[in-house]
Amino acid sequence: MHGGYVDPVAALERIAFLLERQGAVTYRVQAFRTAAAALTALPAGALRERAGNGTLGRLKGLGPKTSRVVEEALAGERPAYLARLEEEAGGPLVEGEAGRALRRALRGDCHLHSDWSDGGSPVEEMARTARDLGHAWCALTDHSPRLTVARGLTAERLRNQLAVVAEVNARLAPFRLLTGIECDVLDDGSLDQEPELLDELDVVVASVHSKLRMDAGPMTRRMLAAVRNPLVDVLGHCTGRQLTGKLRPESEFDAAEVFAACAEHRTAVEINCRPDRLDPPRRLLRQALDAGTFFAVDSDAHAPGQLDWQIYGCARAEECGVPTERIINTWTARQLTTWTRTGRPPRGAGA
Repeated sequence: MHGGYVDPVAALERIAFLLERQGAVTYRVQAFRTAAAALTALPAGALRERAGNGTLGRLKGLGPKTSRVVEEALAGERPAYLARLEEEAGGPLVEGEAGRALRRALRGDCHLHSDWSDGGSPVEEMARTARDLGHAWCALTDHSPRLTVARGLTAERLRNQLAVVAEVNARLAPFRLLTGIECDVLDDGSLDQEPELLDELDVVVASVHSKLRMDAGPMTRRMLAAVRNPLVDVLGHCTGRQLTGKLRPESEFDAAEVFAACAEHRTAVEINCRPDRLDPPRRLLRQALDAGTFFAVDSDAHAPGQLDWQIYGCARAEECGVPTERIINTWTARQLTTWTRTGRPPRGAGA
């Protein structure tokens, strides 16, 4: 890259993507995304002028580290920080060919978050990254209102978001951003959002986020009520386990009964790809497979770089023998939304 032009904005955004892919804390990532946004807002020619007269560091949104990246890029060099990150975090996330064939078959992602709830990036940035990773569609599924710690969307905010999704689709077509939500499953199995509004959405993921240590009997009844609800399309991270950081054991429930209900009521079981979840565990994934459910291999991304985590779920699905045709992410957007509205899967879908 010496002697050629390196786009400073692209370098900053690539650094942010790799940090997110690596699971870095948000503040480290935001420094680079903030700097990229600051450069994008500059008039033509202003960046090189600032670099030439030594005022680059005075630009709001840039610090010493991000300024160095910009200066090296403007000099036609590959920024040293980017080169080091590519070495550390730019390689394959799984060994060998694990999950790669399935990942190539995926057309979309049914579960991701934006800065409207607890994600770190705007809606369009998440959608553009999904498109650039090869997806034809993805579903925006920010949290519902009860999850206040995640800035869950009230009905009013969700309606406002639908207008934003329409605007993004107008700009990114033929890529399609589907409307959706990750809806909290309340203690009695009801959903934390207006039913009429849920009925307008393309994809509804239902997840348990509270009272995860509930006794098995009540938890089973709670989950059964959710997966039998005709408004629910995907059962999110079913055990709620947490494998890293603040560890959390699996919730207890009658998996055979819950997965049988998922199969009967056309509710897909999510294969959550987050490395801190990898939910369900393999034994339950195989049990859901035997029950005849559909599956959704979902990143549950809260930042653009985390969209790349889908390969983890693909590897687990392949390992457990999940047929490609039973994974709803392999369907077109039209096939998926037909299924979520009518319960009719594509011909040959298998479940």
